[in-house]
Amino acid sequence: MDKLFVILGGGESGVGAALLAKKQGYDVFVSDGSSLKNEYRTELQEAGIAFEEGMHTDKKILQAVEVMKSPGIPEKAPIVKKIRDKGIPVISEVELAYRYKGNSRIIAITGSNGKTTTTALTWHICREAGLDAALVGNIGDSFAKQVALDPRPLYVVEVSSFQLDDIVTFRPDVAILTNITEDHLDRYDYKFENYIRSKFRITMNQQADDYFIYCADDETTMSYLNRPDKIGFNIHANQLPISMKKELPNGAFIKDGDMYVRTGQDFTSMSVFDFALKGKHNHYNTMAACVAATTLDIRKEKIRDAVQNFQALEHRMEHVATVRGVEFINDSKATNVNSTWYALESMTKPTVLVLGGVDKGNDYSLLADLVKEKVRAIICLGKDNQKIHEAFDGIVSNVVDTAGAIEAVQAAFHYASKGDVVLLSPACASFDLFKNYEDRGNQFKKAVREL
Repeated sequence: MDKLFVILGGGESGVGAALLAKKQGYDVFVSDGSSLKNEYRTELQEAGIAFEEGMHTDKKILQAVEVMKSPGIPEKAPIVKKIRDKGIPVISEVELAYRYKGNSRIIAITGSNGKTTTTALTWHICREAGLDAALVGNIGDSFAKQVALDPRPLYVVEVSSFQLDDIVTFRPDVAILTNITEDHLDRYDYKFENYIRSKFRITMNQQADDYFIYCADDETTMSYLNRPDKIGFNIHANQLPISMKKELPNGAFIKDGDMYVRTGQDFTSMSVFDFALKGKHNHYNTMAACVAATTLDIRKEKIRDAVQNFQALEHRMEHVATVRGVEFINDSKATNVNSTWYALESMTKPTVLVLGGVDKGNDYSLLADLVKEKVRAIICLGKDNQKIHEAFDGIVSNVVDTAGAIEAVQAAFHYASKGDVVLLSPACASFDLFKNYEDRGNQFKKAVREL
């Protein structure tokens, strides 16, 4: 067991890491404190990889030369503490994948909001330009599984803060930080600064020939940018900011309804009205993806075409249907207040807002001005809606409790008039009434189609 490689967690990232580690000649052992999904159990069995589920065998785990910790496992887990106490190195799945990706290039995207859309759009532009790129990370297969089973010359990777916490050498050629807002603070000792530092780790190992794309309009990002006293390192990459508020010599900006991209040479302007993705928040996502594409020398015509024909992702500002003049939009992926703020900000019609679920310490006052301006009714979709009532009962005349997707959709339709929008943008996790945000979004869509 001189090369025992232990993997904590047998989900998508854990199984992907197991397949890659085995391919690289490690003696692999997967340990999951819960039951494995059937598909992952089968994958491990077929690959001849030893595993346990519903338990952690300390004696075996603590013989490891290295441990890959899945992103869903917190530092406070007893087995993690034991591993740390023994001084066994702990890495993330993206770190493992990076070690064995060969000469392939990496575009890595993180941020509190917009990272999935930005990742998908960046990959779409690459694909439309004829590049052989894989979409991996939090969407698609795990990065490690892709490297193990179907290596590609380019990887577009969505990376969470949890994965960045345990990188050592991971160095993307292009790193994108969309924005930073309060999220997942329960994993960071309820200290926002810890979460911020984690996000900045995406550029930690970058060098002078790499690119770091960030939002110059995001106050949190800007207060930590180029502050080694705050983030713990100097940023060496070429910095390419994006902005909707000011012209920039490099990066991208929007002025008078046109986007300009500059990464050394001028990029012919493109009207934001041609963007497939609507709303101010999506303008930021589009700019980031376009800047990333230009660093790969993708022709501007290809970028323009891809941005125009991109299909919005499911559960992210997804148009569901228009029923008797009322448009229904599924934004179930909006699991924090900031995401809902962006969704509301993009609304141009009177809105019935479907809100609620498992509260993550939400400060709904951030939505007050937009709700006052745009929302004619709020439909609560959660078991405990007290905080929503406290925040909005004095602002909106109708704040209604519902107990499921069908009831919520029917109530929303009742309060909506022709020309209005019903927006599902919950600002909360979904686990009180639904399996996950996808289940919530799917039930919402089904209920709309049954009206």
